[in-house]
Amino acid sequence: MGTNAEKLDNVDLLILRTLQENARLTTKELAARVNLSSTPVFERLRRLENSGYIKKYIAVLDAEKLNQGFVVFCNVKLRRMNRDIAADFSRVIHDIPEVTECYNISGSFDYLLKIHAPNMKYYQEFILNVLGTIDSLGSIESTFVMDEVKHNYGIHI
Repeated sequence: MGTNAEKLDNVDLLILRTLQENARLTTKELAARVNLSSTPVFERLRRLENSGYIKKYIAVLDAEKLNQGFVVFCNVKLRRMNRDIAADFSRVIHDIPEVTECYNISGSFDYLLKIHAPNMKYYQEFILNVLGTIDSLGSIESTFVMDEVKHNYGIHI
């Protein structure tokens, strides 16, 4: 996607940066912040959405207040790896709500999962009754988050 970024001008980048800070701005408010009128900003927004620069608009929830503040990074090694096994694993992971992020990674493990749970006991049951039932699972290594030091929801552009 690095080549696509070259097609964006400074105003497009300013729009994207501004929306990363507050996606609830109206078109009029956004236009004022980027020093344009509403119509060109509306057109630029549509173009940025249609070309995939803006994937979706979301609300960021407080996991701790929702009793989902126990965060675990779980490294997963599959017993074997091929296209079908990877596709099956991805499909299964998509349907597990506790897994909020999943990355196919290089190195000693095949996948890195970010998991939200209420507590250690819940996570233990999750490993036994959910992840443990995946046929292709070979091994896992769990790392428990003690404190979140930095979590930026946007990307540096």
